[in-house]
Order: sequence, then structure tokens, then C-alpha cells
Amino acid sequence: MKQYIFKGLLLLSVITLTASCQKSLKEYNPSGMTAESVFTTPEGFETLVNAAYSYQRWWYGKEEGFGLSEMGTDIWMSGAGDVATDLTQYINLQGTNGAITTEWQQLYAAVNLCNTGINRIFGAGLSATARPIREAELRFLRAFYYWHIVETWGGVHFSLAETQGVITTANKTPVETFNKQIIEDLLFAVERLPVTTTDYGRVTKPAAQAFLARMYLTQKKYTEAKAMALAVINGGYGFTLLPNYADLWKMSNLKNKEVVYAVNYAVNLSLNDLSDPILNPLGHSRGSNNGHMLFAMKYDDQPGMFRDIANGRPFNRYMPTRFLLDLYSDNDARYEGSFKTVWFANSTSRPAGMAIGDTAVFATKKVYASIGKLYKVYDRNAVYNANGTVKDQLHYVSLNKFDDPTRTSANEAQSARDSYVIRFSELYLIAAEAEFNLGNPDQAATYLNVVRTRAAKAGKVAEMQLTGSQVTLDLILDERAREFAGEQLRWFDLKRTGKLIDRVKANNPNAAGGIQDFHLVRPIPRTQVDAVTNKDEFKQNPGYQ
Repeated sequence: MKQYIFKGLLLLSVITLTASCQKSLKEYNPSGMTAESVFTTPEGFETLVNAAYSYQRWWYGKEEGFGLSEMGTDIWMSGAGDVATDLTQYINLQGTNGAITTEWQQLYAAVNLCNTGINRIFGAGLSATARPIREAELRFLRAFYYWHIVETWGGVHFSLAETQGVITTANKTPVETFNKQIIEDLLFAVERLPVTTTDYGRVTKPAAQAFLARMYLTQKKYTEAKAMALAVINGGYGFTLLPNYADLWKMSNLKNKEVVYAVNYAVNLSLNDLSDPILNPLGHSRGSNNGHMLFAMKYDDQPGMFRDIANGRPFNRYMPTRFLLDLYSDNDARYEGSFKTVWFANSTSRPAGMAIGDTAVFATKKVYASIGKLYKVYDRNAVYNANGTVKDQLHYVSLNKFDDPTRTSANEAQSARDSYVIRFSELYLIAAEAEFNLGNPDQAATYLNVVRTRAAKAGKVAEMQLTGSQVTLDLILDERAREFAGEQLRWFDLKRTGKLIDRVKANNPNAAGGIQDFHLVRPIPRTQVDAVTNKDEFKQNPGYQ
């Protein structure tokens, strides 16, 4: 699905929305068109819907989104290249954090665009067939964006009306109001969306059902969560778990049968969201999917190695906690399917006796005897201290789910990789968590075992099976960590289950000393708090300045 956002009237619309929380505003409308002249035609309205989809790219595949959804949890620590320790380690986290400010602006711009489309759709001239589908898409997207907002910031500003011009006030709305509207919008979408689409990236009925299952689970409506998850599992939609977990991440296999919903990026990078002073002045500074850089260790300072396309551009922002690595048993293929542990010599300058293609660097979660080895070894004792704190923030087992060897150069920051939002395996884990909370641990184990069977190495299926007596909420969270590490779900999982504080303190020594109870929501951007005129009503979240 091609998603264009900064064109003509939409450029004016977005600037108005994101600047409305600032003290000054300059509007720019290069085309001279108005909403009344554009959104009253089917062609014009399609640009609005496409733009509403595009805002997903500001969260999925971007460093800001990874920071808010994966970091500050039990499974990731700061690498040497971490530039946002306030977010990852809760060190004086305040509303001045850049990721928080960016995502607030973009998510609210997205909600306003959805509100605009929903409220104007009957005057858009759409056919009787197209109109309910487009409204269902916009309602899904509004629910999607509002979930990110309410889970991140709690009961903040809420509106179903189109914003026009500069607004200088904001409201504080209870979380329950957000949750009620999210469910209402998703039920509307489920009833009207098509089962399939030929335009990859558009939401479908099963995708809306899957997201609704996640929302029911978030809201502790376990009977409904289970029913909706099973509606997708048993719906005959053609989804399946890929036999080999590692195949999920191949660039040649992104559009596979396990993907229920994805944020798509174009192979033609110019169609993505990189900022450009003329064509896309409000775009992202790096554009496209940047996940391939964030989890990569510094390999190009090692003997026998230089930076190349295959090994990626190492930002070494994030590294796994020792706790995460230890979650994977030797029977679990997801470890090899998720992490890079070997780097092969590619440099003309190499240690004597090392040939091109030989192992140059080996990183391992185990203790490994390196004496007599020609290659460099980073084992658990070289990387971590006995208490799990870090010795070496530069060299470590690296998540490689998001690697992209199809990039055109070693320093290319943009990747055409799609970002998976919902995979079919999540439906089984939603059903398992719902069953456990309904007092049915045996049935929970049944659903967990579906996922664990796929994850088992050849001949190790029996060793990977669980019984109901083994199932706990922590076990389910461990399973979700193994299955979804890095996939922008972890912070939400820990918050939903009430485990964020305890598990960070127990398993992430990088953040254990900083996290406090008020960190269950993020600070409202300082620019927003400073700009509103109703400061007595719209205050900063507790615990933040």
C-alpha cells in the first residue's frame, strides 16, 4: 500500500495539528486547496485515508517507538550507543525527552486526521460499497492510535471532533473513556472490513479482530479476549505459524502467512517517510525502518572485520539483558532465529591464519573457553558481571530480526523491511493468558504448546511441552519475551499484567535503580504542558516536572 502524507492540503492539516500545542504557529498551504474542496471528492478523501495510515510509521520501525515500547523493561539494557538513558534507565525521565515529544505530536496528528475523515465521510462522494470500508479503516486507526496514547500517557487529551486552527486548551479524560471508545471503534471495524485485501498494508477484518483481542486482554475482559482470539485462529483466514521461526525475518519472505497485520515500507525508499526540505518537510530524520541498526553490536572494531552491508550499520543502542538470553533453552530454535552470535572475517587485514569467511568474532550467552582460539570471544563472563550488570556495552549477542542485507550501502539507515504489528502466534498467547486468568491453566498450556511446538528444535518437541500445573503469569510473560523480543510489545505486556516494576527490578540491573511506581505512564511533553492556557486542568502526570 503506497502511503503519501505530505501533499497539498494535508501538509497544512498536519502542521496545524502538530503545532497546535506550541506557542506560535505558521501555516503553509502550497496548493491553496481547502478541506472542503479536497475531502468532498472520492479521490481527495482517499489521500486522507492513506495519510491516516502513514502515521503508524512514526512508531513502528523507528527508534522513538522502540524506545517507548521495548526499552525500560526486563529484557533490554543500554548499549554504548544509547542516547536516551532517561527513557531506557529512567534516569530523570521528564517531558523534555525527544521520543516522547515526537510520538505525542504524531499520534495526536493521526487521531485528528481520523476524526476529520470519520466526521466528513458522508460528504466525500464515496460509493455505497467503499464508504463503510473507509470509515471502518479510519475507526480502526483511531482506536489503534488512541491505544498507544492512553497506554503511554494515561488519561490525557481525548476528542472525537476535528481540530481546526490553533487550540490552546486540552482536557484530562479518564482511561475508561479511551477504552470504551477503542472497543466501540474496533467492533465497528470488525463488522465492516473485508476479510482480505489486495492492497497490502490496509487493515482487514481478521486484523481488526486480532487487535480487538489484544484490547480486550489489555482491559482484562478475558472471556471476550479469548473469544476474539479464537475467532481469528478458527476463522479460516489462511493464517498459520511458519514451520521455521527464523524464516519470519527473511527480507524475501516478509509477506508471509503468519503476518496478521503489518506496517509496510516501500522498497522504493522515496515513498517512505524520510524528511526532505521540499517534498517532505515534516518527515522523519532517518525515514523508513531503522530497527536493523539499533540492536547491532560494534563489530567493525574487531580484528578481521570491517563494516559491510551483510553485517549492518551498528548503532549499538540496545543490548539484551542476561535474563533475556537465559530464557532460551537449548531446545528452543528461537534463540538462533532471533540473535546473531557469529561474525565472519571480511577484511583484507586479518590475524595471521584467519581466512576470509572464517569466524572472526563469537558472542555467546554461555561460558566459553577462548584460550587457543584465533577468533575473538565475548562470552557471558566477558559481557556481564555476576549480578547481571554490564562489563562490555559494545560487544554482545545481537538481535538480528530486523537485519536488511538488501540495503544499497553499508551506511544506509533506511530499510524497506515491514514492521510486524500482529503475528498469528500472538493470538495463541492471548488465548493462553485469557484462559489462565479465567482459571483454566490446562487450556492455557494447550495454547502455549502450539507456539512452543513450532519453536522446538528438531526432535525436541516433547521437551518443549508444558503442563497446566507449570503455567503462571510470569511463565506466560517469559514465553512472550522469547517469541516477541524486540517487536515493540514488551513495555505494554509488562504494564498490562502489572509486572513492569517488579520484573525490571528483578531482571534489569541497568534500570532497576531508576524505575518508580509513577513510571507506569510517561511524562506529557513539556511543550504541551507549557503551551496550554488551562494549566489548572491539564497538568503534568504525577511524578514528573
